[in-house]
Amino acid sequence: MAEDLQPQSHVGKSFPIKPKLKPKARTLSQTPESKYWSSFKPHQIPNLVSSIHSLDYSPNPPHLFAAAHSASLTLFSSKTLSQHSVINSFKDVVSCSSFRSDGSLLAAADVSGLVQVFDVKTRTPLRRLRSHARPVRFVKYPFLDKLHLVSGGDDGVVKYWDVAGESVVSNLLGHKDYVRCGDCSPVNAEMFVTGSYDHTVKLWDVRVENSRSVMEVNHGKPIEDVMFLPSGGLLATAGGNSLKIWDLIGGGKMVYSMENHNKTVTSICVGRVGKDGGEEAMQYRILSVALDGYMKVFDYGKMKVTHSMRFPAPLMSVAFSPDCMTRVVGSSNGIIFAGRRKKKENEESAVGNFWSLGRVEEPRKPTLRPTNYRYFQRGQSEKPKEWDYVVARPKKVKLGEHDKLLKKFRHKEALVSVLNGKNPENVVAVMEELVVRRKLLKCVSNLDNEELGLLLGFMQKYSTVPRYSGLLMGLMKKVLEMRAEDIKSSDALKGHIRNLKRSIEEEIRIQQSLQEMQGIISPLLRIAGRG
Repeated sequence: MAEDLQPQSHVGKSFPIKPKLKPKARTLSQTPESKYWSSFKPHQIPNLVSSIHSLDYSPNPPHLFAAAHSASLTLFSSKTLSQHSVINSFKDVVSCSSFRSDGSLLAAADVSGLVQVFDVKTRTPLRRLRSHARPVRFVKYPFLDKLHLVSGGDDGVVKYWDVAGESVVSNLLGHKDYVRCGDCSPVNAEMFVTGSYDHTVKLWDVRVENSRSVMEVNHGKPIEDVMFLPSGGLLATAGGNSLKIWDLIGGGKMVYSMENHNKTVTSICVGRVGKDGGEEAMQYRILSVALDGYMKVFDYGKMKVTHSMRFPAPLMSVAFSPDCMTRVVGSSNGIIFAGRRKKKENEESAVGNFWSLGRVEEPRKPTLRPTNYRYFQRGQSEKPKEWDYVVARPKKVKLGEHDKLLKKFRHKEALVSVLNGKNPENVVAVMEELVVRRKLLKCVSNLDNEELGLLLGFMQKYSTVPRYSGLLMGLMKKVLEMRAEDIKSSDALKGHIRNLKRSIEEEIRIQQSLQEMQGIISPLLRIAGRG
């Protein structure tokens, strides 16, 4: 603290005396990908009554998206994010939906076990597929097949449907618990996967006669969502607080496990990145949402999370538009958190041309060179370039009254002068300079009663501030030891001491209350982390 406690050699100081810099909040430099995700203009679609269990985009323009909520299936425009139409042909809660590869038909299921197929334009039901004995949790059109449908539900049975004939082609058995999700292979119309609460994901091939799965992987937690990655050889599974990547070609070997969420991951989807130019030019991202309210963007090529967004509610579903212009996230409180990116005039508009991370080149201005006349006509507002040499005239430093007194080695007057000011940072800076010069305690001993009152008043006000307490608490102890007789003989100084005592007692009470609150909250946080 003071010179008696921490003797230091004289250190030369430059003027003016500057306060210590405040710690600045840590700012992370934004990557091009973070800038891209931040460029989506947020938009909320509220009042959908209940949780948004499923979101699905039409693969063809204008890329409508379907939201399953309550006993309704609502179609929205991806351009205006406004309601397009509502399908109310359900008698129970709608759990899932899936567009056919041409976008003309839409299949949806509810918790009564009924699967229905609708014409998207007229919204009329064309087929009613009833065979499940329990709620249906997923329904999916194969990417390369317009005639069949896959569904699974709480009865633990996976069904492969002939849509035209309204009949079940195959009942696929093997799961020991609820079947909650599934996806169809992007490269083979006869293969698909299903995920269950029995912790397993099974790969099915409808060409196999005994209706048994051809491969199985164990996620280790109840499966909430599963999907093929675009190559068809990798699989992503979501369950618990983890997202895992599996190599199907390598026999179901786990490639990577991402555990960046704090609570259950509820939904995942994939998006393409890059410009036209063949499959080699494409990159891919996995978008995951969870009950912790976060959406994570995962680059599984580099095996790292590249972006994270927080929403004010637990999240249930996520989808990304095929034209890469909108992303939608469904929450548990009936709100869709949508985001739309404004298309630039010079940006390519081909379908399937997914986002280019904002790297659209702008026309360059002619380089300004010393040989140009305009180079010599630059004004003061012209910003220097990387190769410019900036010759600046040194600014005259203005010194405060306390700095002038310190330069003249009038230490006591400098301390009194800064105490009369209203800037506590300057007071502490001057005190620290006096500690370096070994003059602080000498100044305190030479203060008259009025000046000592100024010092006690300052310490009463700022001694409990964490930034200053390290210096002021030690100084306070020295002042009470050195000036005890003067304080006893002055009612004004006694008043300062009483105020100082009350401030410290109040701070002690606050710290004790905070420790009690921490003791209550810590076990709850540990329980929440395990949940």
